[in-house]
Amino acid sequence: MKDHQNVPLNDFIEYPVNEMQTRANDFLANSQRRHSIRSFSDRAVPKEVIEACIKAAGTAPSGANHQPWHFVAINSQDVKQKIRQAAEDLERSFYEGRAGEEWLDALKPLGTDANKPYLEHAPWLIAIFSQKKGGIHAEDKNTNYYVHESVGIATGFLIQALHHAGLVTLTHTPKPMSFLSDICGRDRDNERPYMLLIAGYPTADATVPEHALVKKDIAEIATFL
Repeated sequence: MKDHQNVPLNDFIEYPVNEMQTRANDFLANSQRRHSIRSFSDRAVPKEVIEACIKAAGTAPSGANHQPWHFVAINSQDVKQKIRQAAEDLERSFYEGRAGEEWLDALKPLGTDANKPYLEHAPWLIAIFSQKKGGIHAEDKNTNYYVHESVGIATGFLIQALHHAGLVTLTHTPKPMSFLSDICGRDRDNERPYMLLIAGYPTADATVPEHALVKKDIAEIATFL
């Protein structure tokens, strides 16, 4: 006896094999054009674009379909300034020794440092939070499952959605990130900052570190049995 209800799968589209291959190759080519950049223009991006991309992130699979995430989209210049100040305070201690030599050596080819001007220049910051309790309804207070995995998948969806829309992004994970909870007014007891995503247009002189263009070969990242 079933204890759940189902509905027909009526929106699946099957493509001929040759078209499937073309679509897969096109998606690969488009994905290869996605780069993390650190030179953002202050050019405005419509709220509706960001909203649609967050909706796309919300379609990601999650443990028990609890959707244990919350996205805070920040366009306010005042809030962005507060985030930059708090993030740079942490980053200074990170680069002044808290990170350790091995970590700092790994970052050198990317040219990063404690200065994060893009946190103010970019039109949008998206603070992503994971939730310990929740459910499929906003008022639910059930235990969430596979939270880290679920939020990671949703974040990947969001990055690709923003890229597909024609924007560039940068992931930023200052440690600790608890200041985001305070600045964004989120519940510290139930939510934990997961990542800060910067989104917008690149500046005309934006560059990509050569180091970031090195991607592992398919034989190094996949095994077919």
